[in-house]
Amino acid sequence: MITADKIKSLLNLKPHPVEGGYFAETYRSHEYIPKDELPDTYDSDRLLATAIYYLLTPDTFSTMHRLPTDEIFHFYLGDPVEMLQLLPDGSDRTITLGPDILNGMHLQVTVGKGVWQGSRLLPGGKFALLGTTMSPGYEPRDFESGQRDVLVDSYPQFRDLITALTIPTAR
Repeated sequence: MITADKIKSLLNLKPHPVEGGYFAETYRSHEYIPKDELPDTYDSDRLLATAIYYLLTPDTFSTMHRLPTDEIFHFYLGDPVEMLQLLPDGSDRTITLGPDILNGMHLQVTVGKGVWQGSRLLPGGKFALLGTTMSPGYEPRDFESGQRDVLVDSYPQFRDLITALTIPTAR
């Protein structure tokens, strides 16, 4: 039987240093998009695309964060994942990634640029193996962590889920 530990070993997944969960970069383009051909939100040339494997376990979650590039999530195997998306216009979406597409789960989800996002396994889940693809490609400096108090003030209806998907702010 496949386990989270076996997946980590087979795919050489390591703890994600800022987001939580486990990851391994699987693709990093060797081609670049020049800065002058990109929107103003980019401060330098960018890789054409990047991709990773991403694993969630019961003791991990993807902390609330946002990126300047659309990110496409792919569900590969395991248990359902709950994803919260908080959009810049004040609207929101809660999406379930998972294998049961007959009951509304999604195998692929796009998170638009500038959208706050976070995810976790649904209760009782043992693991979920996902992938993400970004174009232009991901750069670590792009990652903006969500501050719990600020997000709760902006989206009070999601206080409990935001609290579950953020690390307390040091005072």
